[in-house]
Amino acid sequence: MSQISLTFPDGNKRDFASGVTAGEVAASISTSLAKKAISATVNGAHYDLQWPIHGDASIAIHTLADDAQALELIRHDAAHIMARAVQEIWPDVKVTIGPVRDYGWFYDFDRAEPFTPEDLGAIEAKMKQIINARDPVKTEVWDRARAIKFYEDKNEPFKVELINRIPEGEDLRMYWHGPWQDFCRGPHFAHTGQVPADAFKLTHVAGAYWLGDASRPMLQRIYGLAFKNRDDLKAHMTMLEEAAKRDHRKLGREMDLFHIQDEAPGMVFWHPHGWTVYRQLEDYMRGRQKAAGYKEIKTPQVVDRILWEKSGHWEAYRENMFIVEVDEEGAKEKRINALKPMNCPCHVQIFNQGLKSYRDLPLRLAEFGSCHRYESSGSMHGLMRVRGFTQDDAHIFCTEDQIESECAAFIALLSSVYKDLGFEKFDIKLSTRPEVRIGSDETWDKVEGALTSAIENLGLPYEINAGDGAFYGPKLDFKLTDAIGREWQCGTFQVDPNLPNRLDAEYVGEDGAKHRPYMLHRAILGSFERFIGILIENYAGKLPFWLAPRQVVVASIVSDADPFVHEITNALIKAGVRAEADTRNEKINYKVREHSVGKVPVILAIGMKEVEDRTVSVRRLGDNRTETLTLEQALAEFGFAALPPSGD
Repeated sequence: MSQISLTFPDGNKRDFASGVTAGEVAASISTSLAKKAISATVNGAHYDLQWPIHGDASIAIHTLADDAQALELIRHDAAHIMARAVQEIWPDVKVTIGPVRDYGWFYDFDRAEPFTPEDLGAIEAKMKQIINARDPVKTEVWDRARAIKFYEDKNEPFKVELINRIPEGEDLRMYWHGPWQDFCRGPHFAHTGQVPADAFKLTHVAGAYWLGDASRPMLQRIYGLAFKNRDDLKAHMTMLEEAAKRDHRKLGREMDLFHIQDEAPGMVFWHPHGWTVYRQLEDYMRGRQKAAGYKEIKTPQVVDRILWEKSGHWEAYRENMFIVEVDEEGAKEKRINALKPMNCPCHVQIFNQGLKSYRDLPLRLAEFGSCHRYESSGSMHGLMRVRGFTQDDAHIFCTEDQIESECAAFIALLSSVYKDLGFEKFDIKLSTRPEVRIGSDETWDKVEGALTSAIENLGLPYEINAGDGAFYGPKLDFKLTDAIGREWQCGTFQVDPNLPNRLDAEYVGEDGAKHRPYMLHRAILGSFERFIGILIENYAGKLPFWLAPRQVVVASIVSDADPFVHEITNALIKAGVRAEADTRNEKINYKVREHSVGKVPVILAIGMKEVEDRTVSVRRLGDNRTETLTLEQALAEFGFAALPPSGD
């Protein structure tokens, strides 16, 4: 039998017989490692302990201490164990697929009767029995014909359809968790007992069309959570409870910010208070971008398909575009237009107007561009996922040698903006060249090196997503962390030599010849709609004073104080504060409660004592204490607080 060489993380190499498994490798090192081992990484791919290794490779053995690999296995095995539990309780239920997702998994079932909360409890109990049984997990590789016959005999039509979608000649990996069987890519644990019995929970059931196709059967999707231990599960459940309190849809109603209705699915109706927040954020971003050397532009929302065909979006993105057909006068055929799903091709059109020189570069073009993308009805979620949205979109046209400095300047701007908006922590992920790509390795080396140097020179940590870049260039993704620990990907910086080439963008170089510029796609907030939803949830509706739609409410305690209430309100408005008067014939405690629910940062309570002393009684949101200020002090403090941050 031939020998292969395996290289371990410490650089040591050992020879093994070809076909050795990761489990056998672990056992050859020590008995304790064999007991602790759960999986391995082989040449960058995640293997379970049963898979044979046939060639020279790098290898790392994983234990439950390795968070990423352990959580993947826990959640993947829990999905299979749940499907087994369902079929053991209800043998007639048909199973489909059950992928891992953030914090857990889901699995889709075909069952005539809807699952109830009581059913979820029964499934959880059965899952714990299966886990406690410590049934072995076994795997085999089958050919296509054998697998299809197996599922036809079991009357599992969804599995047969899945197999028929797999390319011809590709073998299938079959898994048995005890007596129950499923096919998937794996990897999996060695036995069911390796899933923590006290660290998972089934959360809810939702409808889901088979393969996301509304013309196909409606299935029942059961969602589950799984962690390494009970404490992690409990912490996540607490976070979910807090997230429910912060839900931007609930707070949006309470604060009278926006609504979405069936006549315009995925489109936002901004109310006066919500539109105030939107405009304040837009004005802030406009000022920051102008100071950073960006030139603001505006491009059409409806563009002929010809441009989308040239850019490549028609072929790659057509199903997500809203199409508009127009009967042009005198034309034999209808003109086919599309609402723009992104701004980049239109920005190239502006760059192409007039001859550009290397002296004009870098050219930074920014647009608060309105875009429309078709999202399935099941994927839309308040402001977080919509069909109509506005991006803080910008494109930088530059030379290859300018990429690093432009990247560094962008990261510095992004970091400052996030800090102004209350997000001190963000993570950077660098996605590098994929296997299928354009351009030479020399160019990729230089561009990836430019992004890496920009990050490292700023002293920022980052992770590498190997092979996850676009086919034409690497990219940076920026994930910020909110007040309850959730991550949100918002910012992006992407290097693109492809689109300028497709759309004939050129500049005259120092050598007098024409050259293609690099196009740098960048956004800081991403979608305004989504980012406002993130802000609402991050602050639990208690937006920073400068961003709050109503900053101060001046409320009368007695009607005789009304004239002074209006005087104060008018003075605040002149000082640049968004203030309003509340002189309704209601008790002051009622007014305070109502405006507190509406998340007004400051309420000024005015009675006759305040009138006589020309003072205000200040009640700040979330603080039960009151403070007395002179009118002059109040105007100075709140006038200054109303100013947006400058980024200094």
